[in-house]
Amino acid sequence: MNLALLNLFGGGAGGEGGSSPVMLFVIMGGMIAFMFFMQNSKRKKQQKEEQALRDNLQIGDEITTIGGILGRVVTIKEDSFTIETGADRTKLRILRTAMHTNNTAQEKLESEREAARKAQEEERNARIEEASKTRKKSKKHRDD
Repeated sequence: MNLALLNLFGGGAGGEGGSSPVMLFVIMGGMIAFMFFMQNSKRKKQQKEEQALRDNLQIGDEITTIGGILGRVVTIKEDSFTIETGADRTKLRILRTAMHTNNTAQEKLESEREAARKAQEEERNARIEEASKTRKKSKKHRDD
């Protein structure tokens, strides 16, 4: 039995050094399955993010549709919403699945990131200043 398995996977009994075609197919099949899994998991993650974006839509949010139409949400229904566009406030009814980005949420996220970046920068500058003061004190003590 073990000898048959060795022959099947390329480890032949007489010192054969070649690889079996079956083993090649097993490896190729494993690689294809791995690539499929990775691609499928990325797609599912993106779909979840898009669904969360659609579920968190609120009246007053500015959005961009898949077709590139910009507008402000006026009413929200279960499967669609209405937006106002332009200076003449033209109203369009749009399916939820046609929403591309929520510009209001995007701007809020960017402002939060900017505030966090500024806080980190201020903290880093404070640490640098504190280290500089410490070095000056230690230099002053050495000079005395």
